[in-house]
Amino acid sequence: MECRSACAACCIAPSISSPIPGMPEGKRAGVRCVQLTEDLLCAVFGLPQRPAVCASLRPSPAMCGEHRDEAIAWLTRLEVSTAPA
Repeated sequence: MECRSACAACCIAPSISSPIPGMPEGKRAGVRCVQLTEDLLCAVFGLPQRPAVCASLRPSPAMCGEHRDEAIAWLTRLEVSTAPA
């Protein structure tokens, strides 16, 4: 499965604890990654600076749903269910 164009749910909904270029402390859930371009593409896609967690995330029907709103909702539920107590 390929990423849906103009989605970027995985660049907004989840938290990322590892450093991202321009975000040395990572990012909080629900915060837009600074590497997300105006057209909702990753500016560091395929570059060595891209965090391993981002490179390992792969689109799937369950995660992506039928549209962007479903993807954001799914990733937000996953974030909430895996957050430390």
